[in-house]
Amino acid sequence: MVQVINGIAWGQWLSAGFLLVLGMVLGTLVARSVGRMVETRVSLHHQVMIRRLFFYLVFLLFAMAALREAGFSLEVVLGAAGILTVAIGFASQTSASNIISGLFLVIEKPFEIGDVIEVDSTLGEVVAIDLLSVKLRTPDNLYVRIPNETLIKTRVVNRSRYPIRRIDLAIGIAYAEDVERVSGLLLELAKENAVCLEEPKPFVLVTGFGASSVDLQFSLWVPKDKFFDGRGSMMIAVKKLLDKQGIEIPFPHTSIYAGSHSEPFRVQLMGPEKQKDKDSADVDSNH
Repeated sequence: MVQVINGIAWGQWLSAGFLLVLGMVLGTLVARSVGRMVETRVSLHHQVMIRRLFFYLVFLLFAMAALREAGFSLEVVLGAAGILTVAIGFASQTSASNIISGLFLVIEKPFEIGDVIEVDSTLGEVVAIDLLSVKLRTPDNLYVRIPNETLIKTRVVNRSRYPIRRIDLAIGIAYAEDVERVSGLLLELAKENAVCLEEPKPFVLVTGFGASSVDLQFSLWVPKDKFFDGRGSMMIAVKKLLDKQGIEIPFPHTSIYAGSHSEPFRVQLMGPEKQKDKDSADVDSNH
C-alpha cells in the first residue's frame, strides 16, 4: 500500500515537473511569436517588455497547474504568497522604488535599447532595461548597472536621440591673423569634408579674446554615428590647414626662476642689417 502511494506521489511530482518544463517551452515560443508580431509597431524596448510579460503569464499558469498536480492547495499557496509579498515589500523598499521608477521610465521613454546615454560621468550604450535597473556597455567594453531610481533622480543625457549631432571645435589664433580669412578657410574645409552635412550649415564664432589668442568656435553637423570619427578627422584637417596657410596657433610659454643665480637673461631680436654689423664688429675685435 505504501509502495502504491509512493508510486502515485512520484507520478505526481513527475507530472508537475513536466508541466513546469512545458510552461517554459511554451512561454518562450509564445513570447517569440508575439515579439515578431509587434516588432514593426513598437520600439525595441517595448518588444522586450511585451515578450517578458507573455512569457511570465504562460509560465505562471503552468506553474499553478504544476502545484495543483503536486497536491498543493491553491488557496493556501495564494495566501502564503500574499503574506510573503507583504513581508518582502517591507523588507525591500529600495527594490520597490526601483520597480516604480522602472515603470516611469517605460512610460516616459527617455531612451531605448541601443541608445548612447550619459548618467553623471558614466557614458555607455543601453543593452537592457529591466524593472530594477538599466544595463550599459561603456566605450571601453565595461558592464555598468544603474538602478532605475538613480535614473529618475539624476540628469540623463541621451546622445543618440536625434539623427544628427553638432561638433564644436575650440580654435585659438594669434592676434596678428585675419579672423575673417581664417573663418573663410574653415568653412571651405567643412564643405570639402564628406562627413560634414550641408544643412544645418557650419559656422564660425568669435567666442573671446584670450591672453595670447583670439578664441574661435568652429561648429559643424554630422550624422550621429559619425560623431567621433568626424571630430577626430576634422581636428587633424584643421591643424594641417592652419600649418599650410602659415596661420599661427599661439601656445603658453613657461619660464623657470630658481633664485638670483638663474636670473632671466635679456633676448634682443635684430634685423639682418644689424646682425651683419654685429658680426663685422666681432671679427674686428678678434683681430
